[in-house]
Amino acid sequence: MAKDRDRQQEGQYKDFVVKIRRSACVVKGGRRFSFNALVVVGDEKGRVAYGYGKANEVPPAVEKALKDGEANVKRQRRVSLRGVSIPHRVIGRYGASRVILVPAGPGTGVKAGPGVREVLQACGIKNILTKTHGSTNPINLVKATIDGLLQLRTREESARLRGVQL
Repeated sequence: MAKDRDRQQEGQYKDFVVKIRRSACVVKGGRRFSFNALVVVGDEKGRVAYGYGKANEVPPAVEKALKDGEANVKRQRRVSLRGVSIPHRVIGRYGASRVILVPAGPGTGVKAGPGVREVLQACGIKNILTKTHGSTNPINLVKATIDGLLQLRTREESARLRGVQL
């Protein structure tokens, strides 16, 4: 479902379309359809965000979501990575969704379902294991994954925050 749109020219961001949903409004003449697009945008160096757009057709909805995602990624703080994996196990939560992120060794790849995979690829993570619990709503999974990534700390960061020598 996720398509890599490769828009590297403006702002060197990589984006993935996670989900396109159709909604219908019943009016006197029949049904009027509109579309929602969920897009994940990242620089593959530890910075990732999502964008959400709505329009009467698919291409304008995706464009709006991209614009929203690129604005959000500039405001997002960088994720603490250890090479091409994560430094420690973490659980991201949003609503009824839970995403468990576990570091993996070289050559493992990204073992993740839809929604979670796009966030991790946009972030630049190459080796990771994941498991989702609870709701599998793509919007909540994306938000839970980003929440988990923002909880990551390196050894140096945690030593500085705790005020101890590790």
